[in-house]
Amino acid sequence: MPVKSGRRMHLATLLQPNGHHTAGWRHPDAQLGGDHDFRVYRHLAETAERGKFDVLFLADAVGLRDRETSEQLSRSPITANLEPLALLSALSVVTSRIGLAATASTTYNEPYHIARKFASLDHLSNGRAGWNVVTSFSDGEARNFNRDSHPDHTTRYGRAREFVSVVRGLWDSWDDDAFVRDKASGRYFDPGKLHVLNHRGAHFAVRGPLNIARAPQGHPVIFQAGASDDGLGLAAETADAVYTAAQTLEEAQAYYARLKGKIAAAGRDPQTVKILPGIQPFVGHTEEEAKAKHRALLDLIHPDAGLGHLSTLIGVDMSAYPLDGPVPELPVTESHRSRQKLLLDLARRENLTVRQLYGHVCNGAGHHTAVGTPGQIADRLQHWFENGAADGFNILPPYLPGGLEDFVDLVVPELQRRGLFRTEYEGATLRDHLGLARPGLVREAVRIA
Repeated sequence: MPVKSGRRMHLATLLQPNGHHTAGWRHPDAQLGGDHDFRVYRHLAETAERGKFDVLFLADAVGLRDRETSEQLSRSPITANLEPLALLSALSVVTSRIGLAATASTTYNEPYHIARKFASLDHLSNGRAGWNVVTSFSDGEARNFNRDSHPDHTTRYGRAREFVSVVRGLWDSWDDDAFVRDKASGRYFDPGKLHVLNHRGAHFAVRGPLNIARAPQGHPVIFQAGASDDGLGLAAETADAVYTAAQTLEEAQAYYARLKGKIAAAGRDPQTVKILPGIQPFVGHTEEEAKAKHRALLDLIHPDAGLGHLSTLIGVDMSAYPLDGPVPELPVTESHRSRQKLLLDLARRENLTVRQLYGHVCNGAGHHTAVGTPGQIADRLQHWFENGAADGFNILPPYLPGGLEDFVDLVVPELQRRGLFRTEYEGATLRDHLGLARPGLVREAVRIA
C-alpha cells in the first residue's frame, strides 16, 4: 500500500508482564513470574527500544478489582504488580532513548507528590518521563484510602483538572538555570529564579515550590485515556497524547474528529496532541498461523476470568446472567463509563452473548484486534493512520515476550519499509519523539522571604 503523506506514526506499548490478553499468561510460550522479575521487564523494555517505540507505558491501580469474586480474581494475573514509578526508575538505567510513562491517579494522590515523582523520573531518564492521568474507577481503590466508596464522576474530574494545573505550576517552580552552584560566591541557586505557586482552589491548597530542579523536558509528557464527555474535556485541555479504544475504523474516526475539535475549541493546536488507539496484534508468517495464535488464546479463557474481566470493565456483576444468553440492558455506572458504552454498543451491533462479549474483552479490553501477516497488520495500521483515525498506536501484546517480539521483528520493519515509522531515534527526549515543543515558564518569580 503506497504511503499518502510524509507523516510518521507514533508507537507506544502497554507492558503488562503477563500480556494484555486475559489468557496470555497461559500461552505455552509465555514467561511466568515476570510481574515481579526485573530481568523480564528489562528484556521487554530493551525489545521495545530496539523497535524504536516512542514510549513504553505501565498501567496501574491502587487496589484489587472489587467487582470480581475471589474465585474470579484467582484466575487473573494482574492482581499483583510492581509499583510503576520505582520500576521505571530502574528501567531508565538500562535504556537510553525510549520514553517511560506510568499511570498515577488524581483521586488517590496529592499534586506535590506526583509533581516531584515524575520530575525525578524525568531527571533520572534524561528527559523521557510521561504521566498517564487517570481518575481511578473502583470502590476497591477507595477503601484503601479512607473512603467507603469512589467519588462521583463529576467530582473526580473537577479534582483532576485542578490537580493537573497544580502539578504543572509546581513543575515551573524554578527557572532552567536557577541552580548556579557557584563555589566562589557561595551561592547555590539564584533566588530571583525561584517561583512560588501559592495555589488555593476548590480541592487543593499548595504553596510550593517544588524541591527539585526543573525537569529536562520542562514538563514531563502528559497522557490521558478518558472517553466520556468529562474525559474528553480533560484531554482537550491538558493532554499531550491520548490513549483510546475503538473496535472499528468508524469509531476511531469519530473519536479522532471529536477530540481534535475539542482541542481546537480549547485554544490549542490539534496537531500537537497525539491520539493513539490501542491495537492487539496477533502476527503470523501466514494468515492461518496468525488465526491459530488467536484461537489458541480464546480457547484458554476460563469463564470465571472472562466474567470477572467483563464485570470490571462494564461496571456490573455479569455472573448473574446466562453465559450464552444475550447481553442485557445495564445501568450507567460510576466506573468505566466510556468503556461500558463501547462494549454495550458492540454487543448490540453484533448481537453477542455474554460469553462472546467477554471473549472480546479478554482479547484487548475493548481495543481493536488485528490478526494477520506483517503486511496485513501494517495495511490495517496504515489505513487507520491515513484516514483520520490515529496519529499512531498503543500496541497491546497478547502474551509476552513473544507477542512484543513478533511485532518488533515482523511488523515494525514493514512499517519502516513503507516510510511510516522511524528507522532510528532522531531526538533524545520523549517530547522529541512525539514532536512536542518544550514548554516555557508561565509564572512570575516570587522570592521566599
